Amino acid sequence: MPSTRDDAERKPLVVACGAIAHELVAVLGANSLERAVDIRCLPAEWHNTPQHIAPAVDTLLKEAASDNRRCFVAYGDCGTGGELDRVLEKHGAERLPGPHCYSFFAGRERFDALADDELGTLWLTDYLAINFERLIMQGLGLRKYPELRDTYFGHYRRVTWLVQRDDPDTEDAAQRAADSLELPLVIERDCMQPFTHALQAAMVPLAIINHDAS
Repeated sequence: MPSTRDDAERKPLVVACGAIAHELVAVLGANSLERAVDIRCLPAEWHNTPQHIAPAVDTLLKEAASDNRRCFVAYGDCGTGGELDRVLEKHGAERLPGPHCYSFFAGRERFDALADDELGTLWLTDYLAINFERLIMQGLGLRKYPELRDTYFGHYRRVTWLVQRDDPDTEDAAQRAADSLELPLVIERDCMQPFTHALQAAMVPLAIINHDAS
């Protein structure tokens, strides 16, 4: 009988951005797949330093290949300038569709329409709204050097929160984020379904194939 460790090693590997970990686990749980895959999350903070993303994914996919494990990458391009896609092509792995999490939460068509309506939009997910102070205001040094606000955000005209889950505390955090940049807040609700559909389309067959092969 295979050991528990052998079973874990045969599970498909999902390499995910830490910023979407909550949504990823929620979708997998809703489809009873949370135990069918092995999730490895990379630091959400790397969206400020996207040059770290592709090399780290490359390392994890190499390790998975040595164990003959199937893989899926829960990232967009996320500022890697195509480098992540080059890594995925090398390993024959797939990722979520779209250039970034804003696109696959809102859906490509809806996001494109919102972006066309106002190019100077700063986008927030639930995670970024909650962690805006830490990641942006402190992470980019704006609290220490407030004059940097215009350097980083002078061309923005609004903040748009793409709502994954209606929550008063998160809405308050999104408003504080917009206020800290002295920009109006626009709220776009129901931004979970496109992500759910894309993840289900990728993960359900992956988990079923793994189950049938075990």
